[in-house]
Amino acid sequence: MPIYLIGYMAAGKTTVGRLLAERLGWHFVDLDEAFEEIHGLSTADYIRQYGIDDFRIKEKYVLEDIADMSPYENVVYATGGGYPCYEDNMDCLKELGTSLYLRWTAEDLVSRLMLTDLSTRPVLQGRSKEELLAFVRSQLAAREPFYAQADYIIDAPGFVLEADEIIAEQICDKVLTLS
Repeated sequence: MPIYLIGYMAAGKTTVGRLLAERLGWHFVDLDEAFEEIHGLSTADYIRQYGIDDFRIKEKYVLEDIADMSPYENVVYATGGGYPCYEDNMDCLKELGTSLYLRWTAEDLVSRLMLTDLSTRPVLQGRSKEELLAFVRSQLAAREPFYAQADYIIDAPGFVLEADEIIAEQICDKVLTLS
């Protein structure tokens, strides 16, 4: 069954997903990239132009359409960070495959986010590190009930250089144990 990686921004869903798919010999789909290919705008540009509510509706259709059309059973999907928290999306993920929550502390997520281009993340633009930490803590608290519904929770090893590789290896071991 397909694997759906969920978690907050900068949790490593795309990087871990690519590593995991490569190790398992599976296909990989980044849903943000698929969204851009289908709609012609990056997720950030789409949100800026049409708003977050319209984006969430379109994002749901992208995931469901790709899952329905995929000729492959062995696929690792990287979802958007807010995807599981909209409408019945967690139920949808559980019906379509196995969901894994990449769980990080707010402090470690902020450290990872500070290494990225925040201009590609509209809700984070213009925030100081302290403001960013307060925002991430608040959003994580609101999203945790959704994320916690995942089939499996993978706790991140902390802000270390090899974190994504460690997480991919943990998941790979779990997948091989389940098969």
